[in-house]
Amino acid sequence: MTAATAEEASTLVEEALGLTPHRPEPPPPPPPGWHRFSLIHCPVEEYPRFQDPRYDALRACPPDGCEVREFGEYFGLRCVRPGATLLEAVGVLCAEIRAEHGLLMTDLGIEKLWEWSSDGTDGWGAEIVGQLLLMAAERGPKLGYSVDDLVRFLRTAAVD
Repeated sequence: MTAATAEEASTLVEEALGLTPHRPEPPPPPPPGWHRFSLIHCPVEEYPRFQDPRYDALRACPPDGCEVREFGEYFGLRCVRPGATLLEAVGVLCAEIRAEHGLLMTDLGIEKLWEWSSDGTDGWGAEIVGQLLLMAAERGPKLGYSVDDLVRFLRTAAVD
């Protein structure tokens, strides 16, 4: 077994010993019009680690509403940001990071992309869609597709 945090590891050990684990209270939901999400730099063809110097400026001054976090060995942010929808909040933050730091953030931390929840534009399903779109935004150009190609594909294939 592995754990992402020391707190999670302690919980797993307590459970393995047959003890009732202490589980911290989840954070309260963000206010209406705000979204909580993780955003990770996990590019497909390279493996930068959390301490990579390209993250120094982001570590020193993370975007408003974000905290620097280590996700496995990857650099990431845990954020509470405004937006009409989750995708808007993520997109605006990705654009801000790309403009200020030259990084295309590629991951929302969703591991089981085949799971699904039709819980609206701000829930688990929206995080899965956001993950897939970030993957397409990074990987499409590596294959020679432009952003226009990707948008045209969505407009052609998608059902309104």
